[in-house]
Amino acid sequence: MLKKRDYAPGKRGALDGVRVLDLSRLVAGNTLTGLLADFGAEVIKVEPAAGDTLRAWCTKDVQVNWKLYARNKKSLALELRKPEARDILLKLVEKADVFVESFRPDTLESMGLAPEILLERNPKLVIVRISGWGQTGPYRRRPGFGTLVEGISGFASFNGFADREPVLPPIYLADSYAGLYGASGVLIALREVEVNGGRGQVIDLPLLDPLFTVLGPQAASYRLTGKVKPRTGSRSTNSGPRNAYRAKDGHYVALSASTQKMAERVFTSIGRPDLIDNPRYRTNADRVKNAEELDAIISAFVAKMTQAENVAFFEKAEVTIGPIYDITQILEDPHFIEREVIADYPDPDMGEFPMHHVVPRLSATPGAIRTRAPRLGQHNRELLREVGVDDARYDELLAQGAVCEGGETKAGESE
Repeated sequence: MLKKRDYAPGKRGALDGVRVLDLSRLVAGNTLTGLLADFGAEVIKVEPAAGDTLRAWCTKDVQVNWKLYARNKKSLALELRKPEARDILLKLVEKADVFVESFRPDTLESMGLAPEILLERNPKLVIVRISGWGQTGPYRRRPGFGTLVEGISGFASFNGFADREPVLPPIYLADSYAGLYGASGVLIALREVEVNGGRGQVIDLPLLDPLFTVLGPQAASYRLTGKVKPRTGSRSTNSGPRNAYRAKDGHYVALSASTQKMAERVFTSIGRPDLIDNPRYRTNADRVKNAEELDAIISAFVAKMTQAENVAFFEKAEVTIGPIYDITQILEDPHFIEREVIADYPDPDMGEFPMHHVVPRLSATPGAIRTRAPRLGQHNRELLREVGVDDARYDELLAQGAVCEGGETKAGESE
C-alpha cells in the first residue's frame, strides 16, 4: 500500500505570487507549467470549449493524463475566436508573470495576441512559445508532434538493436524534455525581471533542441571518427560489460561496470578471475570491442538465479547491478514506498489516483500536490471577477459563447 503523503494545501511554495497563463495543449506545456504549479505558482489553464486535448487521452474513460499533468492548476474556459474573450485575456495578461502557448508559429499573431502586443500590455511578461521546430527555420510550419522530433533528432536512429528497425520511445520523451528545459528558461527569465530589473522576453522553445541537447556529443564523435553511432541495444559504446541480462525467473537485471575495478569485481564474482588478464577483456576498450562474447559469459551466469537472487549476490560482491522493474514491481518496492516516489491522491473516479511525487525535493520550501486537476471552466467566475466581470456580465459572455463551462470531454480513444 502506498504511503499517504502530506499534501499541505496551505503551505507556501517557493513560487507563490507567480501567475502563469497557460494556453498550451498536450504534454510539453503542461509539463512546464505543472512543475511551476507544484511549487506554488498560480497556473491558469486557458482552454477552449473542447478543453485541452490532453483531457481526451484516457484509459478506460478516466482522464489519467489530465489528472496527472493538470494537478494544482485552475481552468478558465475562453473561446478566443470571440473578441470579448480576447479582451478578457489581455486584461489577465496585465496581472500575469508568465504566458505559455503552443500554437503553430504565426498563430498567436493571427489572433491579435502577438508578443509585441502582450509585452506592450505587460513589459515584464515572460512569454514561452512552444512548437515542434522553433519560430524560425525552414521546418517551422511542419506539424510539431514529438514523434517526428524523436525521429529527426537522431534519437531513434541509435535506439534499439543493430539488426532491427530504429525504435521510437514509448513515452512523451521530446515533450517532457522541452517542458523541463522550458521551466528552467522561465525561472532564468523571471530572475532577469525580478533581480536584475530587466524586461520581459520571449522564450523560443521547440521540442527539437532540448532532445538533441541530451543526446550528448554525437556531432563531435562523428567528426572525430567519421562513423555514425550504431544501435547497440542495451550495450554501451563507452564501457563494458553493460547490458540487460535475463534471470532464471524471466525477469531482467541491469549490470554496468564502467570502471576497471568494477569490471574486475564482476569477473571475480562470477568465478572467472582469469578474464582480468585475458587480452580480449583486459582493458575497457577490449571489453567494448568483444562485448558480444563477454555478454554471453555473464548471461550464462545470471540465468542460473532469479532476479532477486542476482541482485543480492552481486550487491554482496559490491558490483553495480539493479533489477529491471515493471510497474507491478515498482508499486510494491519498499524504496519507492518509503521515499513516496508515488503518492495516492483522493480522486472521484478511482477513489485514489497514484501519481508521481513532486520533483525536485526542496528542504525548506517543498512542492506539494494541493488540488486535483480542474473541471473545464471550474474557475471562470473567480478569475473573471478580478477583471471586473460581475455575474450579470458573465451570464452575457456565457450566452455569447465567449466563455464556456462544464461539458467534460470524454475519451476519444481508451486503452
